[in-house]
Amino acid sequence: MRANKEYQLYKDVAAYLRLQYPKVMYHFDLTGVNLSRAQAGMTKAIQCSSGYPDLFIAEPRKGSHGLYLELKAEGTRLFKRNLDFATVRLAQQSRVLYDLRQRGYDAWFAVGFEEAKRLIDEYLR
Repeated sequence: MRANKEYQLYKDVAAYLRLQYPKVMYHFDLTGVNLSRAQAGMTKAIQCSSGYPDLFIAEPRKGSHGLYLELKAEGTRLFKRNLDFATVRLAQQSRVLYDLRQRGYDAWFAVGFEEAKRLIDEYLR
């Protein structure tokens, strides 16, 4: 079985949140983990759209309703050389993040643990 780098990132971010911000409420969308075919189908059937971010931090700050992060494993390339998104999926996720920002949330890509930590700290401090 191959390692799921995004799931490990989820675990690392969750541990960081529990340690540094124990009173903060957060939720992970589990579509980024390895699900069985049946579980993936069930999850897809109840989602509002594809491309929903991986992590929501339910803490209003500085005029924002909360923070959404689309977590990517370290080394993930978001863009091609011509600055188009590297995949159709990334472009779709970017549109969802944009829509969330239009609705009053902070919403960003975070590639790797250090970037996720930086965005979380900037938002919560």
